[in-house]
Amino acid sequence: MEEQDYIQFEAYLVGDLSEEDLLAFSMRLESDPEFNKSFEIYKDLSSNLEHQIANEREIFDFKANLDVISSQHFNAIHDEELVIKPSPKSNFYKYAVAASVVVLLGFFVFNQFGGPKYDDYNNFDPISLTVRSSDDSNLSKGEQSFNAKNYKEAIKAFNLILEDDFTNLEIQLYKSMALVETNRFEEAEILLRKITNGNSAYQNKAKWILALNYLKQDKESECIKVLKTIPQDAEDYKTAQELLEKLD
Repeated sequence: MEEQDYIQFEAYLVGDLSEEDLLAFSMRLESDPEFNKSFEIYKDLSSNLEHQIANEREIFDFKANLDVISSQHFNAIHDEELVIKPSPKSNFYKYAVAASVVVLLGFFVFNQFGGPKYDDYNNFDPISLTVRSSDDSNLSKGEQSFNAKNYKEAIKAFNLILEDDFTNLEIQLYKSMALVETNRFEEAEILLRKITNGNSAYQNKAKWILALNYLKQDKESECIKVLKTIPQDAEDYKTAQELLEKLD
């Protein structure tokens, strides 16, 4: 979006558009999905910002920090390109809101698309359980459901398996992965902590999944702490270091 679009958003919200501009604005909202989506985001951010700088003292302090931002975003725009009619009483406030929302939108986009996300790392390999015991329907159901990303059904199958074999750490690990996928974070952490505190072959994989459990919850400090415990000989060490570099 262009800076003048955000100024036009603000002009619309405060009723400064002419009849002709209002009609053009409304038509563009209907015909341009990206423009419409940006306007909805702007409305939400603008509303929150108005509450934050509501009193005069805050606006005065805010203006001091805004001067540079305002000049960068708006001084380059020619007068004839502006579609709003300035109002002496509210001119500064409207431009302050518009400029700030542009900055906040940049921050929003960075946080939404620029930082590491759980979905960037949950590329779990297919599991194979029935090779060892083709007669167990629960193993078959758990394997098929997990590999099909039907994690709720996978958890049900894993629970039935663990009823008969509660010490099966492999099934506990797969169950914890399914729990993270279904946002059952506390249950997943209990299982993962148990595995990471042991000395099994699944210890390091459990550490990686525990780190992802925190990443999905945006608990960066906890995620970093766990990532630093993954040893160099672990299967996920390289990926863990890449994630650590992005977070730390």
